[in-house]
Amino acid sequence: MAARPSVPEPEHSDAPPVPHDTVSGDELAERFVRFILNQPVDAGDAPDKQREQAILQRLKNQCENGRFDVRSLPRMPTVLPQLMRAMKNDKLSGAQLADLIKRDPVLVGEVMRVTGSVTYRTAHPIGSLQHAVVLLGQIGLRHVVTSYVMKPILMASAGANGQIVGQRLWDHAERCAHAAVYLSKGQCDAFEAYLVALVGYSGLGAVARLLDRELQNTELPASSTAFIDSCVQLAAQLTVQAGQHWELPPPVQDALVEHLEHGHAALMLPMSRVLYVSQRLAMNQLLAEQGLLDLDSGYSEDPVATFPPQLLARCQQDLRRSFAAT
Repeated sequence: MAARPSVPEPEHSDAPPVPHDTVSGDELAERFVRFILNQPVDAGDAPDKQREQAILQRLKNQCENGRFDVRSLPRMPTVLPQLMRAMKNDKLSGAQLADLIKRDPVLVGEVMRVTGSVTYRTAHPIGSLQHAVVLLGQIGLRHVVTSYVMKPILMASAGANGQIVGQRLWDHAERCAHAAVYLSKGQCDAFEAYLVALVGYSGLGAVARLLDRELQNTELPASSTAFIDSCVQLAAQLTVQAGQHWELPPPVQDALVEHLEHGHAALMLPMSRVLYVSQRLAMNQLLAEQGLLDLDSGYSEDPVATFPPQLLARCQQDLRRSFAAT
């Protein structure tokens, strides 16, 4: 089961030390994208820049000027943002949550399927959706929503590397969402931060699919940093289109747009800053788990979002506790 994000209580006397061996945000991002695209961690000695430019131009022709067909993106249940917002209301009854879930037949099926599993098996059969929702509780329901709805969206990749790319994107999304909730306190709505973290790199999956189709199952040699940066920019464009297509809450879309238009040069929205740092903390954690980064390395270089280094260290420590064994 996915680690459950939780808003931490403030810590004072037991703050962990900031790691001395730190990795910059730009270096983390490049290593992460190479990992997603099955590229060597470092750029090749002499990348074929002419071939790279030709590939990039063809990718841009498919992605820019509205040519990318957003209908090819996996389906996002329209009830998901409403449901996630509702789940932060402790006073909402099981019947009210069930009424929301009823609007999406796929989600109804998943809730009933999960509660019918061995994990949730009870002495009496589950006779209604409301019964299933009450049995799951808010924590279980959140797990169903994320693992059984968001995960297929990121896993829906075609081509030879589709399953690998999708699983890696989901692994990052889980860790990013966890960190986003941790850092959202006093910054922005925790559930909206959770949602933006889950979808923040959805466009990278689309780029990976297009790239795989473009290469027709042939390998691309180690790419230049400029090529990786261009792929990230295209991915950001597709992520914004996906957010609009899925009709995500306006604050979530605003954060995605700011990431597209400004990168990390001038992030003004609190949710944008939470997303930026959460993504990099999640990259650090995932790459360390994969042996592509020193386990003792830390991420504290934060000129963009200006989070206190001790807070970043605590968040990283929380990620390690929650995901190191997964």
